[in-house]
Amino acid sequence: MIKKLVLIFIAVFAIKSYGQEGIASPYSFYGIGSLKFKGTVENRSMGGLSIYTDSIHMNLRNPASYAGKNLDFLNNESRPVKYTVGGSYSSVNLKSNNGSDNTSSSTFDYLAMSVPIGKFGFGFGLLPYTSVGYKLESINSNGDVDNRFRGQGGLNKVFAGLGYQITKDLSVGVNFDYNFGNIQNSTLSFIYDSDNNLAQYQSRENNRSDLSGLTLNLGLSYKRMLNEKLELVTGLTYTPESNLTSNNQRSFSTISFSNTGREFELNKIDTDLESLGLKRTDLTLPSKLAFGAGIGEPRKWFAGIETEFQKTSNFSNPLYSSSTTKYENATSLSLGGFYIPEYNSFTSFFKRLVYRAGLHYEKTGLNIKDESINEFGMSFGLGIPVGSFFSNANLGLEIGKRGTVNSNLIQENFINFQLSLSLNDRWFQKRKYD
Repeated sequence: MIKKLVLIFIAVFAIKSYGQEGIASPYSFYGIGSLKFKGTVENRSMGGLSIYTDSIHMNLRNPASYAGKNLDFLNNESRPVKYTVGGSYSSVNLKSNNGSDNTSSSTFDYLAMSVPIGKFGFGFGLLPYTSVGYKLESINSNGDVDNRFRGQGGLNKVFAGLGYQITKDLSVGVNFDYNFGNIQNSTLSFIYDSDNNLAQYQSRENNRSDLSGLTLNLGLSYKRMLNEKLELVTGLTYTPESNLTSNNQRSFSTISFSNTGREFELNKIDTDLESLGLKRTDLTLPSKLAFGAGIGEPRKWFAGIETEFQKTSNFSNPLYSSSTTKYENATSLSLGGFYIPEYNSFTSFFKRLVYRAGLHYEKTGLNIKDESINEFGMSFGLGIPVGSFFSNANLGLEIGKRGTVNSNLIQENFINFQLSLSLNDRWFQKRKYD
């Protein structure tokens, strides 16, 4: 049954994602794109909380979650092997002072696995980390198109990590990430004659950056029973500042248009970036610190709060610069939790569902025309038991907005639908003979 669910999941998202960008956001124009990975569906359904860990779900934001206590119902011999795969569909309304438009995208979000090894736990996986996808136009004083901007690509992450349970309450972990990908963008400048008619030939600037580099993510998880029912849960993650290597290309093309508006490239001249010192550059990724705490009753309910700080002001990319754009330190705040009416109910399927909800506010660190780009959203989710051994499907819904219409900017009103499978299996068990 589980294998069929996995195949259906992959088929649906593969068909839906074919030929589409991983994001459709004008704010992916800046930096290395918009942050694509914000946690598993379970995390995002609780406002983005990453502090909660348990034995049947992977927490991809805190590598300390790979370790943990063995389970009583497994004779205290092991923990389950965990698999997870997730995808999402996003519908966005782009609003400005001059009008509005709608766009959408759908993608795979992550694929990962965690294996218990005594007090250790090993995790690995693949996920898209940032995404670039935009089609923008600027208008001149005559109401004609002045520039046309296009962009695509993004950064992917392959990770492998190790967690260790120091005591029954405390676990630590580390993820080693290899980041790779490319970003392609173009700027088409329109030229008009004295009668305001479009000239026969136009000019287009083309850029491509191939990115790669290593990053590190450290995690800590502390859980302690306060009494017979209440449990305190805390978590902390830290990502040190690191650099990505960017191999860059730039060219200029002469463009003409057909009667249908299709672009034709007539010739192209490559720019000598080597002489400008821009052929190979270092792109700085800022450090990030997140911590939070919550309280709850195991297998019943949980409520928590988490905050994150990122030194986005240290971000730099020598290849691209803009007088209207700057970076400031980013912060975010998440509130959320879950409720399970009766996790082991034999009489009601709905009592075994996990009901999740949360809120989040994020100061993204991007500042355009002296306007800080912020994001606010609320989220809801369901955890649905499937198959056996506590495997489950998770549904998530996010509603929110990003950006502003001030200073002729764009506000994004988004609705995100998410789906994941959290599957569990037992590989290692002691054989007993009478």
